[in-house]
Amino acid sequence: MAAPVSGMAGSTSTGNATSFQKKPRRKLVSIPGTRPSVQNGQLLVSSGVSSLDYVIGGGLAVGTLLLVEEDRYDSYSHMLLRYFLAEGVVCGHELFLASARDHPDEIVQELPSPIVDDVAGMKISEGQSQPSDPENPDTMKIAWRYQNQPRVQTPDQSSVSQNSCRNVKGVDPTGPLNEDERQAVSLRRSPLPVPYHALLKSIQTVIRKEGFDGSTPQSKVRNVLRLGLHSLGSVLWGDDVCCKDNPAHCHALTTFLYALRGLLRTSLSVAMVTVPSHLIQNRAVMGRIIRLSDTAIALESFRGSEKETNPLYKDYHGLLHVRQLPRLNCLSCEVPDTKDLAFKLKRKQFTIEVLIITDGEQ
Repeated sequence: MAAPVSGMAGSTSTGNATSFQKKPRRKLVSIPGTRPSVQNGQLLVSSGVSSLDYVIGGGLAVGTLLLVEEDRYDSYSHMLLRYFLAEGVVCGHELFLASARDHPDEIVQELPSPIVDDVAGMKISEGQSQPSDPENPDTMKIAWRYQNQPRVQTPDQSSVSQNSCRNVKGVDPTGPLNEDERQAVSLRRSPLPVPYHALLKSIQTVIRKEGFDGSTPQSKVRNVLRLGLHSLGSVLWGDDVCCKDNPAHCHALTTFLYALRGLLRTSLSVAMVTVPSHLIQNRAVMGRIIRLSDTAIALESFRGSEKETNPLYKDYHGLLHVRQLPRLNCLSCEVPDTKDLAFKLKRKQFTIEVLIITDGEQ
């Protein structure tokens, strides 16, 4: 039976009391060099390459793992690792570096000098193509189906917050970190090539001792730990996954990645791991490695291949393949506008662009 109308009117007139209360807005964590994702609210950091951030959905989510399949000569993948670490230097993040081939101090010396660009100040028009003019022959150099495609993918200005990290301009061989800048880098080093379980123990110790997992209060302001793990799976790490089709320790690397991702999920940490996928003979093992990562990309360099002299690819240095994108706090993942992506070094800067084939070479 419905309540009398007069009773309802009386209840609403006295104090306007209601059971519905506005939910207070949750205060976002403020950490230098981070910003919330507009898709899922996840805290993001930059990879150091703005075009790569755009491809993978705005940046690297804190608590996730980025897998980079190395190119054949490990030149461009090593460059991406340096960008990732240099971005941490610019933002004041803590660094953890492990490499079986190069000493961590040597990698730090090769980091580009923090010549930075403010992402929030970038103009959207830089990524837009000019309208085609049939009377101008210069506009017909690009195939008609690519006329409306942006040449360089850059993040939208509205999606970048004020506390976003600035991006390193490029790897300048004449401008590495000076002595004062190297001394200011907060770097944790892994000992010389050790088994995966010992490497995992070192990472776990740093995360817990420095309070990145929240177990102990951090001595300074809240910060992010960037982990750079170079060329995991190579023989220099004592792994035989690259030597045999049926390696005896086929589960060593996958077990390490599984445990590492568990550590990242519960801490203010983000990792970039490079793997020489072209040397791993067992494709099933490589498939498990990709699935144990949150984001996975592969670099295919033209160096030493037929594509290096192919006029169709004369404007690029290689192709970029997106293997996997993360699904965080949602059922679907960010889908890139196109899968035809290429990379090149332009003015000493690593850039990713939409692959465009010119009309004259079709």
